[in-house]
Amino acid sequence: MIKTEYKYSELTGRIIGCAMEVHNALGNGFQEVIYQRALAHEFQLQNLTFDREYEMPVVYKNKPVGSRWVDFLVNNTISVELKALIKLEAVHLAQAINYLEAYNLEIGLLINFGNTKLEFHRVENKKLKPS
Repeated sequence: MIKTEYKYSELTGRIIGCAMEVHNALGNGFQEVIYQRALAHEFQLQNLTFDREYEMPVVYKNKPVGSRWVDFLVNNTISVELKALIKLEAVHLAQAINYLEAYNLEIGLLINFGNTKLEFHRVENKKLKPS
């Protein structure tokens, strides 16, 4: 459960609620893109502002070195990465944190639809640079 003392807890709670609605309806076993489409629809139903497959630049020492598409950017604030795996590994959490650092976003969610029970993790960018 998301603790209310966390920054953006109301928004991340709404996002997780949408993911739970999708998982309750579809269960596990589909490809990631199916959950992504269903979650986009649920976000719309819940009046959440989002960009799907949002392209974000990756910068190394002030030089653009490529780009990466985040599954969702909600309210221009929260990065949401989706997986459809039987089991999340530590590398998936590290990847979600790396994306936050590369995009200079503060908070993200890693959501896994692949297990029989919805799995979600809140990740934080401890290297956030003031903009």
